[in-house]
Amino acid sequence: MALHFDYDSMVGSSEVFKDRETGSKWQQTLSTATSGPLKGTHLELYPFLLTQWDEWMKQHPDTLVLKPLPGYADRMPGLNKYINQQWSVVVSEGKAPPGTFGHDDRLPPRAMIIGLEIGGEAKAFPLSVLHTARVINDKVGKAPVVIVHQPDSDTTTAFDPRLKGKVLRFEAADADADRLVDLETHSTWNAYGLCLSGQFKGAQLKPLILEPGFWFAWSEFRPKTEVYTVPNHS
Repeated sequence: MALHFDYDSMVGSSEVFKDRETGSKWQQTLSTATSGPLKGTHLELYPFLLTQWDEWMKQHPDTLVLKPLPGYADRMPGLNKYINQQWSVVVSEGKAPPGTFGHDDRLPPRAMIIGLEIGGEAKAFPLSVLHTARVINDKVGKAPVVIVHQPDSDTTTAFDPRLKGKVLRFEAADADADRLVDLETHSTWNAYGLCLSGQFKGAQLKPLILEPGFWFAWSEFRPKTEVYTVPNHS
């Protein structure tokens, strides 16, 4: 059954939507129905890329652009008011919005993070750390992951680094990390998980679904989340 959603309300610092087909309410941050006939149902997330337009066009020169229908914004006055209130503080420090019920002080409330959930485990990677590190080899729970951040275009990608019985570890091959080298075979890869040359030429790593957002929103609904910190090798 295909569902169609409308804005309903706010719970804590996250939007709640109602589907027209069953009247169930869905919490946006968890993509889960919290009430109604579909309560407990979890929507399947699709991979997406948060990037700048120039970088997107380099990868997808024939892309189509979605244009909102006339009057669409007028149907969501509550959501528009919330967005307008938040927009002025998107790039600034500050407190969490009023009504936020989670207050995890491991990071500043408005720190931008990239979230990963695998096998019921959650981990947040601060964007400030990604911007400096560029390539992170880590684990979420017991699952190995590699995260790549290209500072010039603010593009972040993540992959399962397991391939043909090996767990590959990566490092940047250039300043913007648009090329990578795995330390096991010294093959060359792009930032989208495709091997360009070497032993695994043509292989594609499985992409992982990233969830970018503010720390207060991520931690509010995932109180057991881990936070990535730079390893201390001293």
